[in-house]
Amino acid sequence: MQRAVNMVAQLGLRLQALPLALGRPLSCAQDVLRRTPLYDFHLAHGGKMVAFAGWSLPVQYRDSHVDSHLHTRRHCSLFDVSHMLQTKILGCDRVKLMESLVVGDIAELRPNQGTLSLFTNEAGGILDDLIVTSTSEGYLYVVSNAGCRDKDLALMQDKVRELQNEGSDVSLEVVDNALLALQGPTAAQVLQAGVADDLRKLPFMTSAVMEVFGVSGCRVTRCGYTGEDGVEISVPAAAAVHLATALLENPEVKLAGLAARDSLRLEAGLCLYGSDIDEHTTPVEGSLSWTLGKRRRAAVDFPGASVIVAQLKGKVQRRRVGLMCEGAPMRAHSPILNTEGTVIGTVTSGCPSPCLKKNVAMGYVPYEYSRPGTPLLVEVRRKQQMAVVSKMPFVTTNYYTLK
Repeated sequence: MQRAVNMVAQLGLRLQALPLALGRPLSCAQDVLRRTPLYDFHLAHGGKMVAFAGWSLPVQYRDSHVDSHLHTRRHCSLFDVSHMLQTKILGCDRVKLMESLVVGDIAELRPNQGTLSLFTNEAGGILDDLIVTSTSEGYLYVVSNAGCRDKDLALMQDKVRELQNEGSDVSLEVVDNALLALQGPTAAQVLQAGVADDLRKLPFMTSAVMEVFGVSGCRVTRCGYTGEDGVEISVPAAAAVHLATALLENPEVKLAGLAARDSLRLEAGLCLYGSDIDEHTTPVEGSLSWTLGKRRRAAVDFPGASVIVAQLKGKVQRRRVGLMCEGAPMRAHSPILNTEGTVIGTVTSGCPSPCLKKNVAMGYVPYEYSRPGTPLLVEVRRKQQMAVVSKMPFVTTNYYTLK
């Protein structure tokens, strides 16, 4: 019982830190923050709003962070992710454009299949992570991070202009839809009640346009940021409140905010751009080599390919790893030490795991310390404590596949 009390106390500390880690209190420049179509809806449902990536978003609702997290794992939760940048790449040369910017094999995608990919620079650094879907409607549907919105948009628009000047057939449109994420083991069951399409035929990382609870023209993609089965629904902004209200009528569904989203993705071993990966991290260092298309590796034809492919063939100096420890929770910027007490790396994300009742984290260590099971030390509140390199995901993922 005392352990449970301590766990809640630690998570309470985590929640207090969230405005610093995930946003900032709204008293700072509230009037300049962007609002999603669900802003008033959040307030009406008890949303505690914070600033995140230039947007006003709920960090939690009336339920605690821990309750929201566990409800997502056991039932399903609704997240407003409308701050994400949604774009369409159109024209006969849309694949050519995208493959000039990312590491993935976009040409091999089947109709309505998507993939996680990475924008990279010529030094091999990661500019952003994104999901690219090759739609049956003849365009690429791209979702990328809100914090990189201006950078990503400029990158894509500059390349569009460059290719257009060379005579290529390509263009870009920003999609002004809202984006709702329904995540958890009962998400498909909840959504199935509002769609005619058979969701059993929509596996992980595939997408389809359908009517959802009476709203036509919604793009439903089987993906998410929690490690659970679920969907992201791109819905016309004017219908976002209607759709959210319809979903909440099912008692399986509760609202969840940034706090739960952060701890869920960390348990699932998923990166947060700007914390776990950035322009100074390569895909190999970030343990994201699986995003590199086989054909693209062989052709060495993506930004930074000469650096990244060379790292694939040799040993990198550092790797992103998972860490677990008892005691005080590890936080971003906590030093990682070897058992002799020498600082060898840094924690990039960390929190107590509501599911495991242990502290989990990600960080970077030299290659020779990256093997799971390697004992290390972490410095938390100026005290050293034992930690161990652990496989990720920390909590088993439950993506829906047809296998």
